[in-house]
Amino acid sequence: MKKSVFAALAMMTVALNGHAYAQPIEAEAQALFTRFVAAQNTHDASQVKSMLWNSPQMLFFSRGIESRGAEAAADRFKEYYQGTWHLEPEMSKFHVAAITNDVVQILVPIKFTRALPGAQPQSDTFLISQTFVRDAQGWQIASILPIANTQLKQ
Repeated sequence: MKKSVFAALAMMTVALNGHAYAQPIEAEAQALFTRFVAAQNTHDASQVKSMLWNSPQMLFFSRGIESRGAEAAADRFKEYYQGTWHLEPEMSKFHVAAITNDVVQILVPIKFTRALPGAQPQSDTFLISQTFVRDAQGWQIASILPIANTQLKQ
């Protein structure tokens, strides 16, 4: 009987500690994503670049174009910022999956309003998948993958 009670308490402790640890990771991921969206909406490419993983493996895949590394991704964003570029995430549907203590995956629907300079802006809803890694500098964005989803249009 004592062994069963001890085992149950041990399992509850592990479960509660895991849950307690997951909440700060989720809050940290949401904070990074919120800062990223704010920098995007002010067209601050240097701030965006500071949030990107400083690795040649950093991936931004959009419109059929693969950009690797923070510099290349920041350059793509600079091009986008020359026209209309505005993001509106649906934060009530923001989801975080902790893969490890130092890697998380987020998924959130986001309304993009965009256009080339002088063109009529258009809005579409995408699912945004991003992978965050934590290194000595803190949380960084390791990948950005917008996924078109016509079922999300409003």
